[in-house]
Amino acid sequence: MKNTNPLEGSDEPKIKYCLYARKSSESDEQQALSIDSQAKEMLQLAQREGLDVVDIKRESHSAKSTGQRPVFNELISDLKEGKFNAILAWHPDRLSRNAGDLGAIVDLMDEHRLIEVRTFGQKFTNSPSEKFLLMILCSQAKLENDNKGVNVKRGLRAKVEMGLWPCVAPTGYINDRMPGRAGYVLVDPVRAPIIKQIFEKVGNDRWSARTVYKWMVKEGKFNSVRKGNKALTLSTIYRLLHQPFYSGTFEYPTGSGNWYKGQHEPLVSKELFEKVQQKIAEELKSKKQYQEFTFTNLMLCGYCGSGITAQSKDKNLKDGSVKSYTYYNCTHNKDHFCKNPFIREEELLKQIDEIFDKIDIDELGTRHIIEREVARYNNIRAKLLGAKENDKALDVDVRNYAKYMLKEGTMLEKRELLGCLKNRIILKDKTITLEKSLQINDLTPQTQIAR
Repeated sequence: MKNTNPLEGSDEPKIKYCLYARKSSESDEQQALSIDSQAKEMLQLAQREGLDVVDIKRESHSAKSTGQRPVFNELISDLKEGKFNAILAWHPDRLSRNAGDLGAIVDLMDEHRLIEVRTFGQKFTNSPSEKFLLMILCSQAKLENDNKGVNVKRGLRAKVEMGLWPCVAPTGYINDRMPGRAGYVLVDPVRAPIIKQIFEKVGNDRWSARTVYKWMVKEGKFNSVRKGNKALTLSTIYRLLHQPFYSGTFEYPTGSGNWYKGQHEPLVSKELFEKVQQKIAEELKSKKQYQEFTFTNLMLCGYCGSGITAQSKDKNLKDGSVKSYTYYNCTHNKDHFCKNPFIREEELLKQIDEIFDKIDIDELGTRHIIEREVARYNNIRAKLLGAKENDKALDVDVRNYAKYMLKEGTMLEKRELLGCLKNRIILKDKTITLEKSLQINDLTPQTQIAR
């Protein structure tokens, strides 16, 4: 059998080096040599000692996690394929700061695919003592990483116990960048007044978060609050209203149950914050349990392209009874100011019935559903009513049966029937149509206001 390892069967294999340079992203190594500096120094070393460098690989990924460096993984793969058999690096910690990658290097040395690892001041070959020293140096680098993680966590705990905020300041505050002021946050003179207004409108004026969102867009406060290019969405406002940091306390880490009194200046009082939480809780409590409606997720808004949702309303009649009505309307996901009006389910069914009078049933893709139901009915008729096999099968008009299913069928049957439509159902101005494609101008809320 042909020997696939170029190093086997040779007493003195030629050593071919790959120069590997890596710049770590860890904070304690910011003074380390840059990638280009490492490469320059090691190439000069190779020239002085006559080393054959056949490849140069550069990488900036951290070495503290196993298998997370694409260039290092390529290095290991090339060693296995025999493209080179030695590594040239500035220091052992450039190669590995974790046990997994270190194990891969040592395994290659045990397999005689990696003959030598050379650094600026040391050389490691496949001898027990030198491999052991290599493992110690790389393990020392891992120990430094582990200790750093412990020290960082200890420092964070010390900060929060002092009431300092260890993260990026929430909207309405800015981090103090002065030397020795790490963890301190200052009130943002631009955003803080708007944040305070939001809490007051929900807590004191009893506004909903959606009403606040519309007010912010209409009054031009939308761009004044968001940071950078991040859009301020309705969900962002909900998260903001649930943030106890604005009342002077905070939990760190989130969900830990560890609460601290901050040194920062509160934007709202605890009483106002509690009012806001009570208002939001009342909104959630007042909402009815999720109710599934027949024609939701089957239509699109003809104005903004959002989906269509539904809601049920009860009306007290003169005779004392209560009648429930179902209305379908735009979800307002793409445009919170969409003006598409409501439509009652009875009117919607009437228009769907008219559509079925005009379309070709064979093109609907629903004939197989109807024929399946007819076959099932004929089977029941034959077994329960004693119909003979040679009796003429019940002749059912497919179109009328489809219309019957829309009125009297179960919710699943109705949804299955309409789900087979090849064209989407578009709802616009209380009128439904079938369209093969819908051109929607997906406008931002600001653009919608301008329009």
